[in-house]
Amino acid sequence: MMASIEVIHGDITTLAVDAIVNAANTTLLGGGGVDGAIHRAAGPELLAACRPLHGCATGEAKLTPGFKLPAKYVVHTPGPIWQGGDHDEARLLANSYRNSLNVAAAAGCETVAFPSISTGVYHFPLAIAAPLALQTLQTASVTTAKTVRQIQIVCFDDQTQKAFDAALAALN
Repeated sequence: MMASIEVIHGDITTLAVDAIVNAANTTLLGGGGVDGAIHRAAGPELLAACRPLHGCATGEAKLTPGFKLPAKYVVHTPGPIWQGGDHDEARLLANSYRNSLNVAAAAGCETVAFPSISTGVYHFPLAIAAPLALQTLQTASVTTAKTVRQIQIVCFDDQTQKAFDAALAALN
């Protein structure tokens, strides 16, 4: 048994799920894109909760409360910066998805929403990232199935949604 995976178009900061995943930077102190939007929506308490975590290594994941977000928790994971594909980017991206799912499961989360990690300002190619993300989540969800029941990939734009829709169709 594994979690159901669906691709949706929307704003991850508005979802009433147990956990949302933040495509963070390694400082965990906020930034641009999804990271900045999550920090703004959660309020200053999120930054205060991130400070004592002392950052996070690329591919790893750390948990905070969601504060003013409708989500109970935020799982922060720094994805890799694309450097052409020869710098372990695929393994690190897979680790971001896998470790985030494991952290959410350990916190008792049944519903988890992910953004498209590393495909914005970190320039990871969508054509590589989308199938890698979905394959990793499908495989990892087998071990978290007693807890995590539903995984959503939340796409902010049409291009990202098309890439994830195609990757999900190919996976099934």
